[in-house]
Amino acid sequence: MNEAAQRAAVVEEARSWLGTPYHHMAGIKGAGVDCAQILIEVYHAALGISKPDVGYYPIDWMMHRDEERYLGWLREYATETDNPQAGDVLIWKYGRVFSHAGIVVDYPTMIHSFRRAGMVILDDATLFEFANRERKAFTFWGHK
Repeated sequence: MNEAAQRAAVVEEARSWLGTPYHHMAGIKGAGVDCAQILIEVYHAALGISKPDVGYYPIDWMMHRDEERYLGWLREYATETDNPQAGDVLIWKYGRVFSHAGIVVDYPTMIHSFRRAGMVILDDATLFEFANRERKAFTFWGHK
């Protein structure tokens, strides 16, 4: 499968999670998922990427720790990019560390499991909640 087809597969898989309720540390389509587990499940289903063992993480871990756990996982599998495209990951700093992510559909449109919305939603990465937060983007293509 070429890169364009892989990117389309990631977006299609992410779309299949829309409406799944937000549930901390869950990763079951239609039943519950958080913003970390949706990435794990989508990239595993669409690209066959192995599921990392992220261990236990409290729902408010980003408020009390300085360790960049989420960035550490992303850097194992993906490379930072300045030009997010379909299938790439956007991640924002919430609290003290980068701790909330979504999957790019067609920038700035993204899909993410958002606790405040209570479910996986289609959203605009440039609006309200995200506009003034520090952000990074990562791509799985070309990772070394």
